[in-house]
Amino acid sequence: MERREALKKFAYLLGGALSATTMGVLFESFTVFDPLNNTYSFSATDEEILAEFSEIILPTTTNSPGAKAAGVGAFIPLVIKDCYPPELQQVFKNGFDNMLAKSKTKFNKEFLSLSSEEKKSLVTDLRQESIDNNKEPSFFLIARDLTLLGYFSSEIGCTIAREYLPIPGKYDGNVDYVPGQKAWAI
Repeated sequence: MERREALKKFAYLLGGALSATTMGVLFESFTVFDPLNNTYSFSATDEEILAEFSEIILPTTTNSPGAKAAGVGAFIPLVIKDCYPPELQQVFKNGFDNMLAKSKTKFNKEFLSLSSEEKKSLVTDLRQESIDNNKEPSFFLIARDLTLLGYFSSEIGCTIAREYLPIPGKYDGNVDYVPGQKAWAI
């Protein structure tokens, strides 16, 4: 199974948790990797920034490691470069650059130098902007969706954040659900 096909199947399982833009990219398959049109590349620092961003979306808790530990910072650029069409790559790049610029204007610091509270404030502002422009794809929506997809398709997401039974027993389609129980990994 190819990576794109695996991501499609997993995105389908996440259902309504992903935006229409991300679902469209994964289900419509309207792009094929084209190195001539996919010119945006990510540096190691960009991946570190995306890891910090994703950790705000899915932070480490007492029950499970967060998105940063799951490697989402490296996952997001991979999917953007390999799966997203040039127009959405540009939306992502512009939004990413805008987030870095806002960090400098609002806090007079680079993103990675911000405190935890300052990062949360900045991401909250980006979230509000995406709500205000609800019909258009945005950096926040794409990055949030890819954070969820990357986390819940990672080893950490499948084995720690969800119930995991490495060698399943017999099938029982009528198991009682216990309130607070984790969703099952597949």
